Amino acid sequence: MKPKQDQDTPDQESGRIGRRGFLGKAAFGAAGAAALPSILAACGTSTGGAGSEGNFPSHPKWNFVFVNHVTTNPFFTPTQYGIQDATALLGCSYQWTGSASSNVSEMVTAMNTAISAKADGIAVAIIDKSAFDAPTAQAIAAGIPVVSYNADAPAGSPNKRLAYIGQDLYQSGYQMGVRVASQLKSGKAVVFIATPGSLNIQPRSDGFQAALKALSPAVQVTQIATGADVNGETTAVEAYYTGHTDVNCMVAVDGGSTQGVAICSQKHGLASKGVITGGYDLFPKTLQLIQSGDMGFTIDQQPYLQGFVPVVQLFLYKLSGGLQQPSNTDTGLLFITKDNVGPYLNTTTRFEGSTDQEKNLSP
Repeated sequence: MKPKQDQDTPDQESGRIGRRGFLGKAAFGAAGAAALPSILAACGTSTGGAGSEGNFPSHPKWNFVFVNHVTTNPFFTPTQYGIQDATALLGCSYQWTGSASSNVSEMVTAMNTAISAKADGIAVAIIDKSAFDAPTAQAIAAGIPVVSYNADAPAGSPNKRLAYIGQDLYQSGYQMGVRVASQLKSGKAVVFIATPGSLNIQPRSDGFQAALKALSPAVQVTQIATGADVNGETTAVEAYYTGHTDVNCMVAVDGGSTQGVAICSQKHGLASKGVITGGYDLFPKTLQLIQSGDMGFTIDQQPYLQGFVPVVQLFLYKLSGGLQQPSNTDTGLLFITKDNVGPYLNTTTRFEGSTDQEKNLSP
């Protein structure tokens, strides 16, 4: 499973000013692979020959710690490949740690351990409104740069993280709602969510519900929790549908729940019944059922970049002595439907997490 315009306006999720610069859409969006050589050249890095690690000045093998909320979830397979590729490129190392079940206290403990071990930089998925404020402040005070990825502190938060790398979560949910509202003006809709309140997915649900309230106010929307375990999410979706077969729309805001919706749709023939289905992320089963017509759509947020870009930003911060400040990077929103799902299924890449092999896919 596993590939906006630059602006100096407040970030939808964080409320902070977004300065994406060369690490924004122009560098790491759909044309990211093509743009990277010119970016590295601008940094004084050689890009000729069959591959080069460049000519950055000698530096320590800095270690960057990634604190994650679902460390074994397949969504983050391409994220880890992105981390691996960036650290190999830049001569650094990394640690992948946190919680396997969205346990915030376990994540905070992992972050505190990284601070005590004098990590050279920390990337953390800020899934809680306040739990990461103190450790982030402690890290910054100790000279350890901190960026958030995949999930960010809410607007107005005192969290001192330097930048957010990930999707504009609320806006993506809103756009999903706009898409559904164009097809559904009345009836019942359900939005499945693994862990309600978690800042990596709740903003999507909030955006979806806000869009339907504004554009299709006659639609009755219900939010249903499915849990953090992927198999359990499928079971929860199935259980809901069997008790609510009159539902008109079933969407999800996380990869596991989305796969559950796709499987349920195939099992009960929901497409032929006119039920709208959709969700997030690139689980192989979800993509296959989009191609077969059993699932309506999913949303790609480019998880590879959510690993690759934080490493690059932390590296440049260290190399420049803090002069190269990390900048907010929106990893985008792309609706994957039957019309454009082919390339995701016809190729296997580290960018989508479908293989661990390094491949050059340029024509």
